[in-house]
Amino acid sequence: MTTSAHTSPDPHAHDGDRNDMPSVGQRPGRRVFIETYGCQMNLADSELMGGVLANSGYTAAPNHAEADVILINTCAVRANAEQRVFGRLSHLLQYKHERPEVLLGVTGCMAERLREDITERAPYVDLVVGPDAYRRLPQLLEEAQEVDSDPVVDVKLDRKETYRGLEPKRQPGISGWVSVQRGCDKFCTFCIVPFVRGRERGVAPDEVLRQCHDLAERGYKEVTLLGQTVNSYRHEDRDFADLLEMIVAVDGIERIRFTSPYPTDFTPKLIETMATHDEICNYLHLPLQSGSEAVLERMRRRYTAAEFLQLVDDIRRAIPDIAMSTDVIVGFPGETEEDYHKTVQFLEEIRFDFAYLFKYSERDGTYAARNLEDDVAEDTKGRRLSDLIKLQESISSEVFASHIGRTHRVMVEGPSKRDVTDLCGRTDDFKTTVFPDPEDQDLSPGDFVDVRIDDATSHTLLGTFVGR
Repeated sequence: MTTSAHTSPDPHAHDGDRNDMPSVGQRPGRRVFIETYGCQMNLADSELMGGVLANSGYTAAPNHAEADVILINTCAVRANAEQRVFGRLSHLLQYKHERPEVLLGVTGCMAERLREDITERAPYVDLVVGPDAYRRLPQLLEEAQEVDSDPVVDVKLDRKETYRGLEPKRQPGISGWVSVQRGCDKFCTFCIVPFVRGRERGVAPDEVLRQCHDLAERGYKEVTLLGQTVNSYRHEDRDFADLLEMIVAVDGIERIRFTSPYPTDFTPKLIETMATHDEICNYLHLPLQSGSEAVLERMRRRYTAAEFLQLVDDIRRAIPDIAMSTDVIVGFPGETEEDYHKTVQFLEEIRFDFAYLFKYSERDGTYAARNLEDDVAEDTKGRRLSDLIKLQESISSEVFASHIGRTHRVMVEGPSKRDVTDLCGRTDDFKTTVFPDPEDQDLSPGDFVDVRIDDATSHTLLGTFVGR
């Protein structure tokens, strides 16, 4: 199974991105293509579905036209992502016109949230499957094969389902992800995730370790642990710091990342664990959302601005060279100019390496949509977002420029997209680094090299190979 991926590093961010994954299908000779929208957690779920189907005798479809089953794995964090999926479904209908036996299904968060809308607006869809029903995919596809049957719908949430024992269908690679937590218990007022992915539950440590060992045996060098609020992980008497300690001991895994942690679940024990082990990368995505105490309270973020700032200080004191990114929403209901300027001051003071910045849009089904008036004008939201982007670009430029003259350990990922004579990789602190390919070194993806940084943009380090 091959993957063409468009993902974000954060399960809450860039939810409208699409990922095309030729997957595996039911019965020998039948082929399935999975097209994925959303974050890394969605792509990990697509790999999970691929594994379930492969185990039932499915084979890979290289494209939509050659698929007998087309599944769209969806995101529901933002409304525009859902509208894109409806548009995509109407486009994919052409394959059913050409071959009526083709099955078209919607899986994931949007299937959970809009099951009735999907069957009404796209009555040609044969299958609607929520994020806790992937074990049953082969059976559900069998049911959908029935001629003239109604759409098969299975969106029941399961508080015990962690997909223990299932083998994801992974492509060969050097960097993979493992879902260590499913669901969310935080119920931020702007977020739909707890309603579409269910309540929080941790994957058993031995299952997480099994997947990490499997990645290492396949030649993967880096693992990213995934969860909606990943550091709130608990399984029986084990917490997230305990889980990291266990994964550090996996031979072959040289870098460990995780996303996205929740500020109030950052314990001194976790900070100490991160500071102790070189395998745990010096990069942290820590969502802020707003620098205003009043806005944070309306968001139900469970921490104050002062507590967030103290946490950043504690982390930087323990890990001085750590890089940080964040999420920020501007224009949340009731946000005044004073509230907005507090967010500006936060970004100026903390100086995140980069940030994912959004303007608030009302999300049906959330507490905010039901109870808070969307009272910030669109032009005001747009101005605030534009100004914040300019500020963060300036900060990022300065942060990246500060690396000029330093030498970083870079994991090679492959040729640069802009120039195949250059190689591209990432530093320990998650910075994309481009450097001329030293042809006499015969470098391959997964190799670690030393690169001296000669120049930088606000998003990329540019350097020269200096050794292995």
